[in-house]
Formats: sequence, structure tokens, C-alpha cells
Amino acid sequence: MRRKDREIKNFEQIIKIIQSCDSCVIALNDDGFPYMVPLNFGMNIEEGQLYLYFHCAMQGKKLDLIRKDNRATFEMDCDHNFILYDKRMSCTMGYSSVIGHGIIEFVEEEKKYEALKILMRQYHAEDFQFNKDMIKVTTVLKMKVLDITGKRRNNIH
Repeated sequence: MRRKDREIKNFEQIIKIIQSCDSCVIALNDDGFPYMVPLNFGMNIEEGQLYLYFHCAMQGKKLDLIRKDNRATFEMDCDHNFILYDKRMSCTMGYSSVIGHGIIEFVEEEKKYEALKILMRQYHAEDFQFNKDMIKVTTVLKMKVLDITGKRRNNIH
């Protein structure tokens, strides 16, 4: 990372950024070009290992690519704000972000319900009751995060 002054190494601070985000973009390998797709997500720490959870339809390009190569890069960002420096007559953007790499696996049918509850926790503080009939027509993905880096640009002059 070129701007080491913006790097976040503290795991708890990185988790707080993740908890503030509402979308995660994953990039998959697609014949020499990355295929990027924004997804809703959930996060869970299991025995010290960070996992991201996603859901989607039962078929599509994303799933075809994961079946061919389940390695992925991910990115999420939040806390965007315009920073204006009147005296210098310049501006920039504030943000918080995380990027990393992971391995995606398909969640087994009998574990989908718990995985979807983890995903819902990202968006709804209470235990959200949802129609369990939807589980059979939903693909649930679990990404084991291999590495992660946080970065922040504050509103500090």
C-alpha cells in the first residue's frame, strides 16, 4: 500500500468497517478479465476465521465462474464524504474500505438457514423471520477470507 498512513491493520477496526458497509463487490476470474458483481453480504467470525456469506439465484454467470475457479477478490467501502480545503482551493473524498482475497464454497442445503440468518444480521439488528420456502430456490455462498486490508481517509486536514 502506497499510503501507509491510511492503512488499517487492527482487525477489530476492519470488522467495524465491514459492519458499516451494505454491499460487497466480488471479482471472479473470467477468461483474462475480472468479472465484478456487487452483492448483499453477511459476515461471521468462526473459530478466529473471518467468513463472508452471499446469496443469489440458482443459476447464472457468477455461479458458473465460481464452479470453474472459486478464488475471488472482494471490496467494500463506506463513510464517503466530500472534503473541501478552502484555503488550498482543493478537495478530496473521505472513505473507509476493505479489500481482500478469499475462497468461495457453496453452502450445503441443511446449513443454508443459519447462513442466511448471518446475512440478515448485516441489515437487520433483530432476529429476522423469513420464509423458509425461499431457501430451496436460493444459492448460498460462503467465502473464507484469506487476507484483508483496511484503509481510511479521514476528514483531517
